[in-house]
Amino acid sequence: MITVERLEEMFNGDDDNGSFHDEFLKFERIENKRSQRPDLHAFLLLDELCPGDSDMVDGAEHDEIFLDVELGDLAKVVTEEQVVELVRCGVRISEYDCLAMFA
Repeated sequence: MITVERLEEMFNGDDDNGSFHDEFLKFERIENKRSQRPDLHAFLLLDELCPGDSDMVDGAEHDEIFLDVELGDLAKVVTEEQVVELVRCGVRISEYDCLAMFA
């Protein structure tokens, strides 16, 4: 299990803290793609990890969408390899402490 603090470091920390910042938007590096679209791959992976019954997009602001996945729930089930996949799709943690992607 990963802590929420470690999850935040992996998504948004600097390279000295073990972040995956250098993998951001490197979708071509994902070997077993669930879709050829980065956003759909991320949505499908997140739904496998944290199944829900509402829309994945929880809100939007300007050119950013916010995803309906609680960080604490994700931290309980995600692996570091899956975080890399999400980062490669463009997923990050926003200033509102939720998962977000640029639209």
